[in-house]
Amino acid sequence: MTQQIKQPTLFQALIPLVALVIMLASSVYFFGEDSSYGPNQIALWIAAGIACIIGFKNGFSWEQIEKGIQEGISVALGAMLIILAVGSLIGTWLLSGTVPTLIYYGLELLNPGLFYAASCIICGIIALSIGSSWTTAATIGVALMGVASGMGLDPAIAAGAIVSGSYFGDKMSPLSDTTNLAPAVSGTELFAHIRYMGYTAGPAFIISVTLFLFLGLNADSAVSLEKLNQMQNLLDNTFNVGWAMLVPLFVLLFLAATRKPALPTVFFGALLGGVWALIFQPDMVQQMADGEGFLAHLKVIWLAMSDGTTVSTGSTNLDSLLSGGGMSSMLNTLWLILSAMTFGAVMEKLGLLQRFIQGMLKSAKSVGSLITGTLFTCFGANVLTADQYMAIVLPGRMFKEEYQRRGLDPRVLSRTLEDSGTLTSALIPWNTCGAYMFSVLAVSPLDYGIYAFFNYLTPLIAIVLAYTGWTILYREPEMTENTQTS
Repeated sequence: MTQQIKQPTLFQALIPLVALVIMLASSVYFFGEDSSYGPNQIALWIAAGIACIIGFKNGFSWEQIEKGIQEGISVALGAMLIILAVGSLIGTWLLSGTVPTLIYYGLELLNPGLFYAASCIICGIIALSIGSSWTTAATIGVALMGVASGMGLDPAIAAGAIVSGSYFGDKMSPLSDTTNLAPAVSGTELFAHIRYMGYTAGPAFIISVTLFLFLGLNADSAVSLEKLNQMQNLLDNTFNVGWAMLVPLFVLLFLAATRKPALPTVFFGALLGGVWALIFQPDMVQQMADGEGFLAHLKVIWLAMSDGTTVSTGSTNLDSLLSGGGMSSMLNTLWLILSAMTFGAVMEKLGLLQRFIQGMLKSAKSVGSLITGTLFTCFGANVLTADQYMAIVLPGRMFKEEYQRRGLDPRVLSRTLEDSGTLTSALIPWNTCGAYMFSVLAVSPLDYGIYAFFNYLTPLIAIVLAYTGWTILYREPEMTENTQTS
């Protein structure tokens, strides 16, 4: 006989969440920056186990929970495959001279005082044109981190500028998947949604650039012009540096801008980087080969895609910057994502997420509190499900009816979903976005988070607008009446 399933209580919904917060805080306290290399994963598994116990008590079978986990993990499989492809791309682009060339010209063009603000703007423009914060961070972002290292600038601030610019461009681009997802969930039109986001994203971006400009002008750059020239000479002596090395980047940007699928685009970029290494960096490839001839060189490219590249320039700092990549470098990130998605899937399957949101709706008496509750729910979904898509879709589905009931224009919901669901994802170390940014920029979200001004200023501005009522739109009376009738 099938056991009847009971609805969870609000107290039951809070138990796994509180346990996870305590364990993650303890993990950071005990292990610091190493917490993402295993301890956080164990915390997520234990919290998922606690949720399972509650599920058993409410009548769920293990078979039902296991199926929910499988379905939940499948949501992130596409992103996980892209992460592996990005690992290969970084490995071959380091070897091909693409990233070293970007660093070389960056050292030549960027002024240390303007670097943070310029990085934010550059990443914003690139992400706006291609619709991908991930691709921007893995290409231009990696190069800018190299330039920051060469200038002796703070890597956490540099990463915060890159993340801020990348997410502004991604959020405002009609090519972005999340920018298309939010209006689809809420029931509004894409370009109307983008224009409406300008009320929160615009001021947040201007304030962010201003703050980065202030930080840059007051930065104590420990590097001299002579040292920058030395780094450029080392790059020039180690690699064949030139504009031709940037062809893989231009091809990747073109494919992304023409809305080609992300996975084959990134992996093609990795393969093209390997071809470019064989053509333009034969001496470098020969140094790494264990023999002569094409097959020995092909083996080097193969290993660069799987295990990354190790470069020797004579400078320890430069070597650490130009060495890395490969699919294997992303395995810890995938471990973290799998663990986080397991926890999120269990919470959703058992109805604990939905129960938590229902409790919040009861306390949302005003429009301001409703929008603020939605923002915090999206943030909570990013924490619990570790995926920005889930943080947009789940709250969107759960709050849509309430927004309609109160006569709010669907743009209000779509903007709110993006203001928090998209942007706060990069601030959470175990979220797919936070883990990804850590894997490509080599700076933990715990370190760059305070400097990712755009990512938390936007939801704060959204809260201010929600309570003042400014820019809050309502449906036309006929539209509201039709909605209620249907």
